[in-house]
Amino acid sequence: EINMFEKFLKRSSWVDMVVSMVFVLFGLLLIVKPLEMMSVISILLGAVFIIIGFLKIVDYFTSKDKEDYLLTMALISVIFGVIVLFCSDIISGIFRIILGIWIIASGIRNFQTSLVWKEVKSGLWTLTVVFAMLMIIAGIVVLVSDTLALQIVGVIILIYAILDLITRAVFIKKVKNYLDD
Repeated sequence: EINMFEKFLKRSSWVDMVVSMVFVLFGLLLIVKPLEMMSVISILLGAVFIIIGFLKIVDYFTSKDKEDYLLTMALISVIFGVIVLFCSDIISGIFRIILGIWIIASGIRNFQTSLVWKEVKSGLWTLTVVFAMLMIIAGIVVLVSDTLALQIVGVIILIYAILDLITRAVFIKKVKNYLDD
């Protein structure tokens, strides 16, 4: 039973590491090409919503049962897609808020992990507390400062992702020790 739990913890940590690697790439791209990245994100999101909207419109007109919610969802999707395409500043603000909340939540989760490590007498818990606090502070900075350049957001994402990779790698390496105690 513990072996299965250990495998689950390791597998979920590997998935988290892959996500963190994607964030490393995203952070680097925001640092190197911040305005282009926000434009690309806006264009991609806008195009996706417009395509979904048109597919729902086609679905509405080709289906035997004319379900009004399909047409409503299609129109909302197309309108939202057009807004996203032409209002990248708003998207950037929303993205910043979501990113800030996510970084804070991850920092809190890592803080909770550090408390578990303290309980199992691991010397790593103080380092994890420091990393968790830095993540929480970075998340707050992202939330409250709309004047920060996208490059700084990229640096914060990069730092977060690297810290998360380190935390996950240490956890994967030490998980067996924790479960054996």
